[in-house]
Amino acid sequence: MTAPLDGPRFPNDQAIEFVREFRVTVAPEYENRAKLETSPPLFLLRVPQASYRSGVDRVVAALAGALRQRVPFAHLPAGSRAEADSRLLSVGAGTQLYRSAPQHMTPDRFPHFHVMCDLVEYIRSHPEEWATNANQEAELRTHASERRAHRGGPLAFTRMDGPALDGLAGFLANLSWLSFVQLLPRWLWARRVSRKVMRGWLGAEQVAQGSSNLFRLMDRVAAERSVQLMDDAAHEEALQEFDWFVLRALLEDLRRPAIGRILPGRRRRTGRPVLFVELPPAGVPGARAAERFLRSLRRAQATARPPGPLVVAVGVPSDDLLRELGNPVESTFPEASVRLADNGSADEPPVLVTISEGALAARGVPVLPVGPRTFRFSRYVPTSIVSGVTTLALVTAGLLLPGIPPPRDCLGGTGSVAESAPKEPIPVEAAAWYEAAVKTIDEQNVRVAQYAERGRTVRTVVAFVSDPPKTDDETRFDGTIPELRGIAMWQERLNREAAADDSLIPLRVDVREAGVAFHDAESEAKKLVAEMADDGDDGDDGDEESVPARDRVVGVLGFAQSRKETQAALRVLGEAGIPSIGTTATADEMLSGPATRTYWPSTPFNSREATIEADFAYTENIVAEPGAEDRCTPAGHAIVIESSVDLYSHSLAGRFVSEFNGTHQAFDFNQDGDFGPTALSGAVSQPDADQLARALCDALEEKPDSVVYWSARAKDFTALINSMDTAGTCTARDVTVLGGNELTNVAQTGAFANKDWLRLYYSAHRLPADDPGASDRTRQFVAQYDAYVKATTEGADPWRQDGHSAVSYDAFHVLSQAVRQAGLRDPDIDRESVLLVLGTGIAFNGATGYVSYDGANAPPHDKTLVLLRQSGNHPEAVLACGAYRQDQSSEAQGPPCAG
Repeated sequence: MTAPLDGPRFPNDQAIEFVREFRVTVAPEYENRAKLETSPPLFLLRVPQASYRSGVDRVVAALAGALRQRVPFAHLPAGSRAEADSRLLSVGAGTQLYRSAPQHMTPDRFPHFHVMCDLVEYIRSHPEEWATNANQEAELRTHASERRAHRGGPLAFTRMDGPALDGLAGFLANLSWLSFVQLLPRWLWARRVSRKVMRGWLGAEQVAQGSSNLFRLMDRVAAERSVQLMDDAAHEEALQEFDWFVLRALLEDLRRPAIGRILPGRRRRTGRPVLFVELPPAGVPGARAAERFLRSLRRAQATARPPGPLVVAVGVPSDDLLRELGNPVESTFPEASVRLADNGSADEPPVLVTISEGALAARGVPVLPVGPRTFRFSRYVPTSIVSGVTTLALVTAGLLLPGIPPPRDCLGGTGSVAESAPKEPIPVEAAAWYEAAVKTIDEQNVRVAQYAERGRTVRTVVAFVSDPPKTDDETRFDGTIPELRGIAMWQERLNREAAADDSLIPLRVDVREAGVAFHDAESEAKKLVAEMADDGDDGDDGDEESVPARDRVVGVLGFAQSRKETQAALRVLGEAGIPSIGTTATADEMLSGPATRTYWPSTPFNSREATIEADFAYTENIVAEPGAEDRCTPAGHAIVIESSVDLYSHSLAGRFVSEFNGTHQAFDFNQDGDFGPTALSGAVSQPDADQLARALCDALEEKPDSVVYWSARAKDFTALINSMDTAGTCTARDVTVLGGNELTNVAQTGAFANKDWLRLYYSAHRLPADDPGASDRTRQFVAQYDAYVKATTEGADPWRQDGHSAVSYDAFHVLSQAVRQAGLRDPDIDRESVLLVLGTGIAFNGATGYVSYDGANAPPHDKTLVLLRQSGNHPEAVLACGAYRQDQSSEAQGPPCAG
């Protein structure tokens, strides 16, 4: 593996380490191919303008020579003709990568890239079509399917001619042929590819605006861009968007499949694709195309998931381009070599290295050829062999070993909540932490006022929260502080980004306390409605337009708990036509009466959660077998504990009982002695924690295969657990509890640190940050949350893995997105226009996973629900249902998700 002495050499500005790391980044040793999971940052290698041509040729020749016929790469020359600036380099990048991929290496297919190329090509070639007919969706679909058939594959047969018969028989034969051999397969292909592209990545992009149909979306884009293209076929704004469409599709193809494990498609990703971009000086033909490509790359990397290609741009970047790319600080080659192994993000600028004239004149460093592992056969060969052997083994095992007992491993392990827990509960500072979150919001409100003083359109959002907790214990039982943190974090981000993006609407947040446990929610909602009516009456003409923009309320956030008071408050807001985005209120009953027109929940309903949890408890090994704590069995019996006067608790418990296939018994527990008239059938009312503990122990003794299903509040749960621990009558063996998201408020604070007999499962709304399946957006949110907490408070944070902050963060994102889109449609941005936008749908990748409202007043479509197992102050996900990522679904995940 040596480079010829007379071959091209890389300029030596202390570049030996860079060259070595370049080879490892592109093609690591096969055993270390996990290195390919990253998406390296963009590298800008700047050469002297006087030596532009020779410098670019030397750098690209040296690096590309080491890759030729070993890993896929694309060399994107600048071109010298006048039309060079109208090219889309993203098209050339995907075409070259597709053709240069060594045989049997993955990725070996580019479905997203090809279909997007076909659509963009048609739009650029036929802009006049949209001048005469605004709807070209069918034409786009036909063109894309014809191009797919032309490339071969399963659709190739649709290009065959029909039977040559005369008369009526010929007419019927040709009609059947056209319908079932040509039109139907192409329609099915178009429907499938539209669903894959929209669910895979495009549906979450801002340009989609809630659309779920690829061809309808591109038809709308074409209608908007056709006038520009007819006036100027090389219109820069239109070309920039088309370039991004194609490049983003290409990045999606390069992401698949995942790396490693045993599947052939994963094991054969042994080299990283590389893109070399020539970057001419500003004003030289081809400079616009190259800079356009790099701007598209920066935008595309903001949402693309790893792994990604290594992009090396060589030439003379303009000052304008460097500014748009984040004003990168100049680095040396030794510093750049360290960045090659990074997992870059769109938030950080590229790596800029200047190559000197002296280095270009010197002999240089040889770049040795890379040597990734290669394969002789297609991946379909070992896949077929493995599938056949596996099928044969399963059939044989089924015939010869019919009596194999089911596995008895405990789901999530055998540890209790005391496993690795701190000796004492995590200390909390109720007043200081609450005031810190409110202070951030107040500071951002000042910033919004400054925007308004400069003539910027701003609006107001009301956030209803419960009264702040006053003691440490109340803080552990309450989710107000993490919820306020999530609101503050999104407001801070929104107002910061609004400085550069005029389409964003800065939002003032009016935090209103609604009493302990939202006792005053209805009266506070009525007060808000009255204030808004009074504001409208103060104007000259008595309508809302007379209200100053900075005081105009466009929506409501909050109501983290499902109670009769918050249900009534939503009805009041609904009657007034005020858009409301819920946070963690999950009862189906919250969406009733006038609220059905104005309320959009952020989390799955109790009906969905209870269905999943009932199936989970009945089918998964979660209950310890008597006398064998390391073996578990599914629950055959459920001891359901509710609070009948609590809307959330009664709703969740009732739905669990109706879905659970085993037997059950119920207790109605309320320490205030307040019991509703509609408790579960046969439920025993119990106001005392000690008495409930004794009754519960008796039930566990009688039914050892029981799971305790908890739907009441966290404060009552803590009282019961402490009573059981004090009595010690049934804690000689582990007790399994399955509960709702209410328990996240207290479970993660370490309040059960010494309860080594308690195995706790409960629902949540995002994956823990350290979970292998956690998305980049979740990890980014947690990193931002950590930074925010560190900057605003002191002490250990008990809610780092709690979902309340992420839910409120995404809920505010929904409302701000609706306000922004309303502003694009109607500069007045009133509540009616916000409701119209919410009614058309909103979608994005959020901190809690994929958020996709399809327009109906309901939780986001197939919203993520996670079941966690608590160990000390560290939760572990044992189940994740729903579209945590856009390409996932409950139906594909099977039971209990698809129950």
